[in-house]
Amino acid sequence: MPDKKINVITKSKINKYRKLTTEALALAKKNIAKGKEKQAKEIILMVGCYLSDSIHFKEKENLVNAYGCLNYAHGWLDCGARLKIFNVKDNRLFTV
Repeated sequence: MPDKKINVITKSKINKYRKLTTEALALAKKNIAKGKEKQAKEIILMVGCYLSDSIHFKEKENLVNAYGCLNYAHGWLDCGARLKIFNVKDNRLFTV
């Protein structure tokens, strides 16, 4: 029988992934590839919007959407890392 805890979105899980995404965003901002500033700006804007949305949904007790927003935010960062818009190598924070 599968562990039902893996199917539950908690505030603790949201806090954990928000911290991880915020840390990844800070690192990405410090490591923008030369000539990729325009693309980086767009990604950083989208990440900020999704992080903000995650706070909104968490405050409304809509944990599913809060968690979804964090996944989108981090997906944008991973995309920037894979496309070498951000010069990052930390495989704990990014899919590299």
